Amino acid sequence: MIIPAYNEAEELPSTLRAIRAAMAAQSSEGELIVVDNNSSDQTAAVALANGADRVVPERINQIARARNTGAAESRGQHLIFVDADTRISPNLLAESLRRLESGHQVGGGAVIHFEGPISAVGRFGIGLWERISRLTQTAAGSYLFCRADAFREVGGFDQRLYAGEEVRLSRQLKKWGRAKNLAFQIICTDPAQTSARKLKWYSGPQILGWVCFMMLFPLAVRSRKLCGFWYRRPVAN
Repeated sequence: MIIPAYNEAEELPSTLRAIRAAMAAQSSEGELIVVDNNSSDQTAAVALANGADRVVPERINQIARARNTGAAESRGQHLIFVDADTRISPNLLAESLRRLESGHQVGGGAVIHFEGPISAVGRFGIGLWERISRLTQTAAGSYLFCRADAFREVGGFDQRLYAGEEVRLSRQLKKWGRAKNLAFQIICTDPAQTSARKLKWYSGPQILGWVCFMMLFPLAVRSRKLCGFWYRRPVAN
């Protein structure tokens, strides 16, 4: 289990508790790796205090790079990537492992639900993504699982990208799997629960404006500056 974390001291305790409970419910053992992505808060200490087996540093602040750093440290045959603000259930983890161990699936993801009440923009956005995810069998970065050998053979997450790297990896894993008659599928029965904090940080018009911009200029995902939706945090008053 790999969790990239940049200044996530607040979210990590509940995320790690949920993951530890999910792991404890399985018959097989696993490892829980947190990648401290150049945090300026107590992310590393909080991770260790709340159940991480290891905390690995990654000084370059980039989601794809942080995930790859964690994968490089993993000794498992399966890789499961969970965002620091995403909670998973024992059933979701069990189903993911069942599919990987069946020998019929290279990987996949899960539908994503926001925690708590959300705005109209949030409901529209998560509903749209769920339809796209189901239709195209594309995993969200919040939760993605795959075989470790497949991940390494396709080169992992594309470090030229500052956003959308999970979409590209989904495509690469699907291609790798097709050659071996292995599926890449989205689990729809047990959603991953993710924080709706970005809906509080940004207004509806800001979010919709960013989505439109990315649709018009897809190469913007190669610029960290233009992907501030993922990398900027509001300044506390």
